[in-house]
Amino acid sequence: MTKTRSQTTAALKIIPLGGLHEIGKNTCVFEINDEILLLDAGLAFPTEAMHGVQVVLPDLTYLRENRHKIKGMIITHGHEDHIGGIPFHLQQVDIPIMYGPRLAIALLQAKLEEAGVANRTQLHPVGPRDFVRIGSSFLVEFIRNTHSIADSFTVALHTPVGLVIHTGDFKMDHTPIDGERFDLQRLAEHGEKGVLCLMSDSTNAELSGFTPSERAVIPGLDRAFSEATGRLLVTTFASSVHRVNIILQLAQKHKRKVSVLGRSMLNVIAHARTLGYVQCPDDLLQPMHVVRHLPENQVVILTTGSQGEPLSALTRIANREHREIQIRPGDTVVFSANPIPGNTIAVVNTIDKLMAQGAKVVYGKDRGIHVSGHGSQEDQKLMLALTKPKFFVPIHGEHRMLVKHSETAQSLGVPAENMVIVNNGDVIELSPDRMQVSGKVKAGIELVDTSGDGVVDGKVLKERQRLADDGVVTVAATVDTQGQLLATPEVHVRGVVTTLESGLLRRLVQETLAQTVRERWSEFAVGGTDIDWTGLREAMEAALQRLIRRELRSHPLLILLLQTTAQATEPSEEANRRTRKRRSEVAAV
Repeated sequence: MTKTRSQTTAALKIIPLGGLHEIGKNTCVFEINDEILLLDAGLAFPTEAMHGVQVVLPDLTYLRENRHKIKGMIITHGHEDHIGGIPFHLQQVDIPIMYGPRLAIALLQAKLEEAGVANRTQLHPVGPRDFVRIGSSFLVEFIRNTHSIADSFTVALHTPVGLVIHTGDFKMDHTPIDGERFDLQRLAEHGEKGVLCLMSDSTNAELSGFTPSERAVIPGLDRAFSEATGRLLVTTFASSVHRVNIILQLAQKHKRKVSVLGRSMLNVIAHARTLGYVQCPDDLLQPMHVVRHLPENQVVILTTGSQGEPLSALTRIANREHREIQIRPGDTVVFSANPIPGNTIAVVNTIDKLMAQGAKVVYGKDRGIHVSGHGSQEDQKLMLALTKPKFFVPIHGEHRMLVKHSETAQSLGVPAENMVIVNNGDVIELSPDRMQVSGKVKAGIELVDTSGDGVVDGKVLKERQRLADDGVVTVAATVDTQGQLLATPEVHVRGVVTTLESGLLRRLVQETLAQTVRERWSEFAVGGTDIDWTGLREAMEAALQRLIRRELRSHPLLILLLQTTAQATEPSEEANRRTRKRRSEVAAV
C-alpha cells in the first residue's frame, strides 16, 4: 500500500509564545522534523504594578529546553514589539542566523553590539521576493508589505506540509511614502497555487473600512506647522520612519530647523538616512545648542515620548526635568500618535503637565495627525481574498480582536472548523488536511530589570509590590544560646500607614518575640547545645507576621535580622532533619 503525503510527512507545529490576547512581545515558533524556525522576538512594556521592570518578554523555557533544534530566525520588520527581545534571547540561546529587512537588521546590529551578544548570531539583510533556506525544512520567501515602519515584510513559509503565509504587521497602503508598494501580485499568485494556512494581523479587526494611507496625516500636520507661532515640539514613535520623513519635509517647507531629542529617535533617523528611507539636507538637522539661539518660529523639536514613557524626552520635559529644554508659553506640542492600550493615563498626564506650563497641545483622533499602521476589516478581507487559505489563524491582538478577525474570515468563506483562536503556548499541529491544537508548552512572561542582572523572578516582584503598597517593617533582635532575648529589639517602619505609636509597636514586637522564643525554644535546641537557628528564625518571622497583620491591618514586607551569641550558626544534620519534617507537616496542613 502506498502511503499518502499526509501519512509520511510530520506535522508542522506552530507555537506562538507572545502576541496573542495581548499587544506586544510578538514571538512565534515553527517546528518540524526536529528543526525550529523563529519568527520575530518582540518585547512589551511593563504595567504600573511591575515595579523596577523595564522590559517584558515571553517565557523562553521552551526555547531553552530545545535550543539544539533552533536553525535560525526571520524578522518581519523593525518595531520593538518584533525585534526588541532578540538581545535577551541571545543571552540564553544561540540563534545561528537571522534574516530580515535592511532597516530592521541595521537597528538590530546596534542593539546586539550594545548588549555584547553580536557574536552569537549572523545577521543577513534581505530584499523583496528574496528566498532563504533555513535548515532542511524551511524555504522562506519575503514579500514586501506596507506598515508604519519602512522596509516591512510578509513572509511565505514553504514547508513539507504546504505553504504558510504570516502577514507580519500590515495595512494596504496604495500610496506609501517611500513608493514601496505592497506586493499584492505575489500574494495573489500564492492564492492561486494554494495557501495551506494564513496567519494574519488582527490589531484593527474591530474597525470597519480600510486604514488610511500614511499620506493622510500630511494635511493635519501641515496645518499644525502653519498655526504654530512659537517653537513646535512633535512627538511620534521613533520607529515610524515614514512619519518622521513627513515631519522633516514639513519642517523644510516651513523653513524651520529640526533638533532631535531621544536616543531611539536619533538611532532610527541615522540608520534610515543611511539606507535612504529618510531624505533631508544635512543642515536641516541641528543640535539643541544651535536651535536654542534661533527665533522660536524657526524651530522644530522632534522627540520621543508619544506614549508617556517615564524616561522619554517629552515626559522629562513635561516634568521639568530635561536639562536642555523647558516649556515656554507659546510652544505648540503635537502628539502624532495615539496611545496604545495601557498607556492612556500616562499620555493624558503628560498632556496636562504640558498645558499647565503654557503649551498648546494638539492631540486626538479628530485632528488628522495620526493613522494606524495596521489594517482594518477591509484590509483584512483583501488579504483573505488574495490568499484564499484553507486554514486560518488570527494573530497579533487581544481576544476580542482575534474573535472579530475570525468572524471576518468566516464571512469570506473560511469554514469555522478550519480556524483556531489560540493562546500563547498552544501547540497548533498543521498537516495538509488537518489543523488542530494538540497540546501546550510553558508560556507566560519574563520580567527584565536592565539595571541589574536580568530576569526578575516572581518572588522579587511580589516583594516590590508589597513595598510599594504597604511599606516595610525591619526588626533586629538578638538571642543567646540559652534562649533569652537580649536587649530591646530595634524596630524600623518605612512607608507604613499606621496610628500605632512607635513605642507601643516596639513593646508588642518584644513581647511577641520573647513569647515565641520561650514557648518554642525546646523545638530548636537539642540538649541545650545544638540549636537550629534557621527554624527559630522562621518561627519568629511567622509570629511577627501575625502581629503586624493584626495591629497594622496591612501586609508590609517584613525583614527580621536575627543575631545570636553563638559562634557557629550552622545547624546540625539533626536540626536540619527536624526543620524539614516541620515544613512538610505545615505543607500537609
